[in-house]
Amino acid sequence: MVGAREASAEGSSPQADDEESDQHHGAARGIAPLALGALGVVFGDIGTSPLYAFREAFEHQHLPVIRTNAMGLASLAFWALIIIISIKYLTLVMKADNRGEGGILALTALVMPQKGQLTQRRRGLLVLLGVFGTALLYGDGLITPAISVLSAVEGFKVASSAFEDFVIPVACIILVGLFAVQRRGTGGIGAVFGPVMVVWFGVLGTLGVIQIAQEPGVLAAVNPIYIVQFFTESPLKAFLSLGSIFLVVTGGEALYADMGHFGRKPIAAAWYSLVLPGLLLSYFGQAALLIRSPEAIENPFYKMAPGWAVTPLAILATCATVIASQALISGAFSITVQAVQLDYLPRVKVTQTSGKHQGQVYVPLVNYALLVGCIGLVLGFRSSSALANAYGIAVTTTMVITSLIFYVVTKVMWGWSTPKALIIITPLLLIDFAFLAGNIPKIPHGGWFPLIVAVGLLVQMATWRKGRQLVAERLRRGEKPIRDVLNRIDRVERVEGTAVFLFKDPGMAPPALVSNMRHNRVVHENTLVVSVQTADVPRVDPGERCESKVIAHGVHQVTLRFGFMEEPNVPAALAACTDRGFRFRLDEATYFIGRESVVAGKVTGMHPLLERLFVVLNRGADSASRFFGLPADRVFEVGNRVEI
Repeated sequence: MVGAREASAEGSSPQADDEESDQHHGAARGIAPLALGALGVVFGDIGTSPLYAFREAFEHQHLPVIRTNAMGLASLAFWALIIIISIKYLTLVMKADNRGEGGILALTALVMPQKGQLTQRRRGLLVLLGVFGTALLYGDGLITPAISVLSAVEGFKVASSAFEDFVIPVACIILVGLFAVQRRGTGGIGAVFGPVMVVWFGVLGTLGVIQIAQEPGVLAAVNPIYIVQFFTESPLKAFLSLGSIFLVVTGGEALYADMGHFGRKPIAAAWYSLVLPGLLLSYFGQAALLIRSPEAIENPFYKMAPGWAVTPLAILATCATVIASQALISGAFSITVQAVQLDYLPRVKVTQTSGKHQGQVYVPLVNYALLVGCIGLVLGFRSSSALANAYGIAVTTTMVITSLIFYVVTKVMWGWSTPKALIIITPLLLIDFAFLAGNIPKIPHGGWFPLIVAVGLLVQMATWRKGRQLVAERLRRGEKPIRDVLNRIDRVERVEGTAVFLFKDPGMAPPALVSNMRHNRVVHENTLVVSVQTADVPRVDPGERCESKVIAHGVHQVTLRFGFMEEPNVPAALAACTDRGFRFRLDEATYFIGRESVVAGKVTGMHPLLERLFVVLNRGADSASRFFGLPADRVFEVGNRVEI
């Protein structure tokens, strides 16, 4: 990763970091409004799992719909939500925030500065795990909109069999509409997301209570002895059912990834006050219904409602699944921005959709790719039951990776002893691995899809990273120290104006500056050599954004730092730090940037196929001028041919 964390977290306590993060979010805006906002963004994925999770646990493994199995699955759902969500994420993992931000990339970046405590090999392995986990989340972002919308629209089929032929077309139309509005941002409709999810979780709980009242004995499923009985009577089918009942916690990683938007306390408040009760009542209610009416297994969620309420419930479910899909799509945009900033993906066009909230972005390329992928999944699998085979393997693998990296955080960041870390993390890892093992049989039946997507993205990320390193090495061979170049400054003419040369290697002379002096024999009277670095933190404090030093008369070396969740606007950053000893005006600056033309050659360093892949990626990368926010009419590009 580029750059370094300025203030080491070594020695800081998770409690102190947690309090600081919560004070930042909670004190500034209030817990209640943030908790309401979290309902509309954070809990959409996990909140729509009742539509299909319980049904799939029975149907995929052909489990008999009997009391023992219903009670066992209800108990599994209860303890999965308690252990994985309440204990693992809310109590432990979410305290490992990177200056208030969460997610697997932020978690990976958290341990990167600890070079003294981790060998190069271990740090490389952690980066590989973090990047692979990130790639897996793209697969999740593809499947979640498809399975959520399909399962909701299938509710209309329950209301009327005449709607059966329209399920696929309507689902595709909804998905097209969902992706079409992404360019407008979520700010306009975000205000209604929270209230809609309040109604959704309220309806989940109400339907569950109605069923539980008719079969109150189902509440005994909180006793884990029913899990033991479930596995004792049908060991193989019970084990395989883990791959389906795991769907009750598929939104767990989103809790951590979206922490930066709301803070831990508001998310916890929403979880314990509304989300967890609504989910548990729904799952227990479905179990109660199946105990009384085994034939309801066809669609136990909609069968909980009276006949007159199925259509309104399907409409509400469709709204809830659109909200759940929106959260995953927005998450894919944010992940892409982070990966580009950390130099794991080529530059892509990013549009800021809100003038108030920096995290709201739109990435056209990702949006269109997700749309094509989602429509392809709907047309290929044609039902939420079939899609459930593809769902889960990516999320379980990501959760395992999160636990492994979190173990490293507890040791190198929090100073836990090995026995203490193992006592806490080992049970969580065993549960994660159990669910992962239960999902492995899904691979031949659809689980291969997110894995292929993840492996493909991993190869692309690793190729881009390695290729960029090779290009940098080739360019460095011809570099000269900037002071040596400027020793000849008296031989050239000084011209009016400000020239900004973007070059990532501080202390070295940008090729554009060398060319300008050699061919035009001029140097601007005010010259800024700017190096842009990405720090291992989400956002850089304004006071730490800029460093400057004088190299020669009228020539300054400027270093700008941006967090991996920030958009690097170079002109705005320079204008904000003119107190560092240099002069800069937006209306008089001219920007000089290098543009490498990369070709595959015979120089050792990469496999020939990966070289060609890198060349293709490099050609498709967005322009540096747009990426750094430079005005198009004031940019000069200097080409350079590089062979890798």
